[in-house]
Amino acid sequence: MKKENLGHSDIQVSKICLGTMTWGEQNTQEQAFEQMDFALERGVNFFDTAELYPVPPNAKTYTSTETIIGNWFSERKQRDKVVLASKIAGPSPWQHIRDGKAWINKEQIETVLDQSLKRLQTDYIDLYQLHWPNRKTTFFGFPNYTHQPQKDDDNFLEVIETLSNLIQKGKIRTYGLSNETPWGTMKYLELAKENNLPAPVSIQNPYSLLNRTFESGLAEISMRENVKLLAYSPLGFGVLTGKYLGKQKPKGSRLDKFGGHFSRYTQETALLATTEYVELAKKREIKPSQFALSFVNGREFLCSNIIGATTIEQLEENISSIDTKLDTKTLKAINTVHTRYTNPCP
Repeated sequence: MKKENLGHSDIQVSKICLGTMTWGEQNTQEQAFEQMDFALERGVNFFDTAELYPVPPNAKTYTSTETIIGNWFSERKQRDKVVLASKIAGPSPWQHIRDGKAWINKEQIETVLDQSLKRLQTDYIDLYQLHWPNRKTTFFGFPNYTHQPQKDDDNFLEVIETLSNLIQKGKIRTYGLSNETPWGTMKYLELAKENNLPAPVSIQNPYSLLNRTFESGLAEISMRENVKLLAYSPLGFGVLTGKYLGKQKPKGSRLDKFGGHFSRYTQETALLATTEYVELAKKREIKPSQFALSFVNGREFLCSNIIGATTIEQLEENISSIDTKLDTKTLKAINTVHTRYTNPCP
């Protein structure tokens, strides 16, 4: 398994990261334990979770994923072998998150982090991420920006100072952004530099053959500022495996269980693009999932590719994508399809 520094930090993470958002909803604790055991054996040392998980969010399962991971740490005694990432949720309509008053500020960061540490049964988190901004902007499939001046105060400096203090206390090792824009990313970098404070080391945004919006603005920032991408949804909620083509919805799959929550992945242009990507993969005798993941793995601005699975078989296939390489001719063919169907799942 390939490893590289987490952005400009000295933390070494595997090129494949184990995503956890199904644990506690689609996966039991026993299955989650099996996935963590398997991933670690295969050289994956980077696990990503969140206060919010599992997904879709609901009051009954809220924070269950962190609890499962904490139980695994307690039982397996493998905390020192894992680079652990988690996230604090921003404002949302979900009333079960901090009584519907979630906001990323000093008070809530400190409180939520302590709660996560308790669930995770650890005294530190390696990478603490801001799951999405306080301000209204473009993320989670809403591409059209509408300016709201009254929402612009995102208390950036307060957040950076709070995270810096937590680094000094040893509760976190570093921090990152998520679902952030080029403007927001540069604001954090600018204020960190001006105030001689730690800068974010990573940005966790969606990136796949169906969503390459990161390339417009953020990719250059990522390379020039060494704030590398942690790519989530690299298989477009499983659509890029091809299993949903022909209006199929395999029983127990994410779109079978939760399709209404992620409809952007099944719109017509997304399925047309997926059909062509699947055909390209088959012509090259590569499994569609590994074809799609290999494309993400090969991006120069990528730090780690966050994969998720509900079965060990899926997990093994996804991890093995690290051994697949796409040649120049294949990449050119991918760009041809991308030109026809540009970012159908923003």
